[in-house]
Amino acid sequence: MRQGGTTVRHLLQRTDFRRLLATRLLSQFGDGVFQAALAGTVLFNPQRAADPVDVAAGFAVLLLPYSLVGPFAGVWLDRWSRRQVLLHANVVRAVLVAVVAVLVVDGVVGTPFYAAGLAVFSVNRFVLSALSAGLPHTTDAPSLVSANAVSTTSGAVATVVGGGAALGLLQVIGPGNGGYGALALAAALPYLSAAAVVVGFSRSHLGPDHLARSARITARDVVAGLVAGARHVWAHRAARAVLTAITLHRLCYGVLTLMTMLLYRNTFTGQTSAFFPGGLVGLGEVIGAGALGTLLAAVVTPWAVRRTGKRRWVILLLAGGGAAQTLLGLPFVPPTIVLAGFVLGFMAQGVKICVDTTLQETMEDDFRGRVFSVYDTLFNVSYVAALLVAAFVLPASGISYAGLVAVGAGYLLTAVTYARLA
Repeated sequence: MRQGGTTVRHLLQRTDFRRLLATRLLSQFGDGVFQAALAGTVLFNPQRAADPVDVAAGFAVLLLPYSLVGPFAGVWLDRWSRRQVLLHANVVRAVLVAVVAVLVVDGVVGTPFYAAGLAVFSVNRFVLSALSAGLPHTTDAPSLVSANAVSTTSGAVATVVGGGAALGLLQVIGPGNGGYGALALAAALPYLSAAAVVVGFSRSHLGPDHLARSARITARDVVAGLVAGARHVWAHRAARAVLTAITLHRLCYGVLTLMTMLLYRNTFTGQTSAFFPGGLVGLGEVIGAGALGTLLAAVVTPWAVRRTGKRRWVILLLAGGGAAQTLLGLPFVPPTIVLAGFVLGFMAQGVKICVDTTLQETMEDDFRGRVFSVYDTLFNVSYVAALLVAAFVLPASGISYAGLVAVGAGYLLTAVTYARLA
């Protein structure tokens, strides 16, 4: 992988880049373990049951509240040491997943369970935004595309590997409240390890460039910071275009996510093929295929951007990927669904690399925390909105020909919209 004369080997020669990458890998490996525990608890736990609306409502409760306050968190990320944010947030997450583990083991459902899960996801928003906002401090400007390809892709793969490790552990300890509680608790170890790694940075290394003299922020400061951040984004056409594209993409992605979950929960349960199992293991196979697509995107995207530019590459990914989702998904059989997962992983990661790089290139460092917080909010709110709509539209089997065609058309519309805005 080469971008602007920069190779991955060149990037990895920088100690600070390696340290930030290790922090990301450990953090997102823990995310994979924790998310597998939650997915198993809500979707596949024989001691619980959930219909499509329950599943979508669970996502909404976990993601929407913290997403709506995300932009406010960005104001702090542009004033606090991002190194300190990464250190303390990972320690707090380790404590919170232990609380979730206790609730799962005790069979607690409803508000207490979702509130604890919400707390973990809320802290996650600080971690991921701080990692993205701090990345330009560990590499040079010509290397940003390759740096994003390496860091975000390896982080996504680490999440999948964490989920796979959790599934392997589940085969040993068994399903049920006890097994899923143990998985949730296991996420604490990589979170604590990430905190230990980030200690190697100096307090100011990851920015922001102008640290506040005091961490105290009034409500007026928060509102003023949000307004300034919004104006900064609006002043850059490229930033507006990529944020619109990623939001529309996540709407389509949310529909595909719920459709796949329902297929493996209610339709592919009786699959006996050794290569394409049903249930939670089969769903894990789709996620694994998506991880392979993510890896391929990391290799191809820097090369493609050099030859076509970020704008044309994003358009090709959205239009071609959307068509592929429709063609591969329509048979509604496990082999093509797995292949569709591979294509979706490739498309989603290629788009994300270009979006991250565009925002890092166009946004001044003192605004990056707010910008990436807005980005993360759009990323999650659009995803949950799609899940909620799909929950009332999709049948329990997950088989919807009209829904899949609509997703393909949605991706084509997203490509056209982005082409005009950019």
